[in-house]
This record gives sequence, structure tokens and C-alpha cells, in this order.
Amino acid sequence: MPPPSIRPLVALTAACLTAATGCAALGPGTAPAPGSPTRAEVEQLLGQVRVVEKRPHPGGYERGCKDGQACVFGESWTDASDAPGGRDGCDTRNNVLAAQLEGVRFRPGTRNCVVEAGGLADPYTGAHIAFDRADARAVQIDHVFPLAAAWDLGAAAWPQPRRVRFANDVTVNLVATSGAVNQAKSDGTPGEWLPPAASGHCFYAGKYLTVAVDYDLPVTAADSAALRDIAGRCR
Repeated sequence: MPPPSIRPLVALTAACLTAATGCAALGPGTAPAPGSPTRAEVEQLLGQVRVVEKRPHPGGYERGCKDGQACVFGESWTDASDAPGGRDGCDTRNNVLAAQLEGVRFRPGTRNCVVEAGGLADPYTGAHIAFDRADARAVQIDHVFPLAAAWDLGAAAWPQPRRVRFANDVTVNLVATSGAVNQAKSDGTPGEWLPPAASGHCFYAGKYLTVAVDYDLPVTAADSAALRDIAGRCR
């Protein structure tokens, strides 16, 4: 059974699985999540991104890194990348937690690397989630532009170091969120999935488009339509 801190989010997520916009009105408030872009900023990003009709499926995507697996984006949360924060002695997951949690407490003797506890103001749900390493699954790290989608839309042709950087880029592509929400999102893109709280939509749109522009990845026509709809509701 999920811990008390995320049980309401599990129920919320279950109700959101069938439609990208089905939970837009279920957020705790209408104030945009901190860091949300304005309408003009989202529209500017939309003007820079390429649009393709559909998501291709070139095949060959394999995230696993066990013997015999392709490990196409490198080891999960590796510190061995040229992404921001890379090669600092701390793995990527802990770097994200340290940057995004409030009241962070580190494990003694880890040079402020291993996050033991803190609080997350979840931009996707508007909820506050208590993080404790004893139940690390309560908070997970989302690739805003999913790795599988990136592979299909162009990353399959990238050199391995660029893919590793993409998977560990804490500045644009990684967001701490509820574990339940992250699991529900899976590799969904904006035409298929949106944050449960409407207050997180502009934040998510801005992040998704920023990744697309920074890494020259296209968005599908369905994703573009969903993002334009969001832009019209940003302040």
C-alpha cells in the first residue's frame, strides 16, 4: 500500500489515465506552479520547435544496461556525463533532489551528496510531498521529454555521449514529482499526458519545449496542438 503522503495522489492518478486533460480541474489551485513561463514565452518556444506529423518508431530502444542490453542512454543517473552537475561526485538523482527539495537533510559522511529527507512542492500536482529515503519511491525523477520519445524523434541517431547528457541534464529535462504521477506518465508526451493539476500545465509546457529546442528534437502535431492550447491559458 502506498504511504499516507501519496495515497491521495494514487487515486488522482488512476482517474487521469484515460485522457490527457481529464484532470485539469483537479489541482489544488489555479495559481501557476513556480517557474511557469508566460503565454508569450511558451508561444515563442512553439515558434522555434519543429513539428512532425507523427512519432516514428525506428526500433532499437533499450534502456537496460545489464549484460547484453543496449544501454542506449547510459547507466541510470550516472555521474559520468558532461551534463550540468556531471562528474561532481554525486549521482544525478541526488543532484535533482538536492536542487528541488526544501529543507534538505543529507546523509552524514557523503559530502552533501546523498539526500536523506526533505519536502517537495510538486509542480505537477501542486501538493507537498514529504521525502524520506526510507521510502524513496514516494518521490521520483521525471524525464520531462521521455527518453523513449526522444529516441523515436531523433536521439537514435545521436552519439552515445549526447544521449547520456540528455538523460542526466538537471537544468532542463529532470523534474522531481510524485512517484505515482511519474509512473502514470510513463513515456507519454503532451498529446497523451498532462500534469494532474492545471497549475502545472504551463510549467510542464515550458520545460518540454525548452528541451525540444535545446536538443533540436521535434514535437508531433498532436503534442504541438496540446501545447498551443496550454499556451492560451498561461498568464
